[in-house]
Amino acid sequence: MANNRMMIKFFIASESIFFLMLILAYVNFHNSVTTGPTAKSSLDPYVTGVFSLFLLASSFTVWLAGKSLRNKNRSGLKFWLFATIVLGAVFIFGQAREWFGLFGRGITIGSNVFGSTFFTLTGFHGFHVCVGLIMLSILLGLTLAGDFKGPKSDAVECISLYWHFVDGVWIVVFSVIYLWAFL
Repeated sequence: MANNRMMIKFFIASESIFFLMLILAYVNFHNSVTTGPTAKSSLDPYVTGVFSLFLLASSFTVWLAGKSLRNKNRSGLKFWLFATIVLGAVFIFGQAREWFGLFGRGITIGSNVFGSTFFTLTGFHGFHVCVGLIMLSILLGLTLAGDFKGPKSDAVECISLYWHFVDGVWIVVFSVIYLWAFL
């Protein structure tokens, strides 16, 4: 295994533990909310679910970008990287929209345990998505400059692995925060 791929896998493993701890904190405090906002009273899983579909679709488009690279299809690589960035940006827009809606209703990180755990968990996930978008944008820029002729690139593979990780984390976060609240 190339050093770059091994290092991204170690990084993803450490980030998995980090997110596991945040998720466990959310689960631990989920039932301790006595007053104030809760997930059920504050969140709209349908709207967030729609924006989540954009993020999940971006896993497919980044996979298509990698497939285009393997087939030495540079125009496909450019298109699918751009599509991945757009889909990820739409997801971030949806998260920002939700956060500002909560702020407008007076729900903040300091509101109660729900606010603290919700904003911490979704905030760190959003940060990871933004980092991924920056990395994907750099890849796109390098592709536009003539790099990545194929059939392999550690950079494309590592960033794709990271992007799939971010999407996988969101599936768990969405399930724990949005779906569990409405069961």
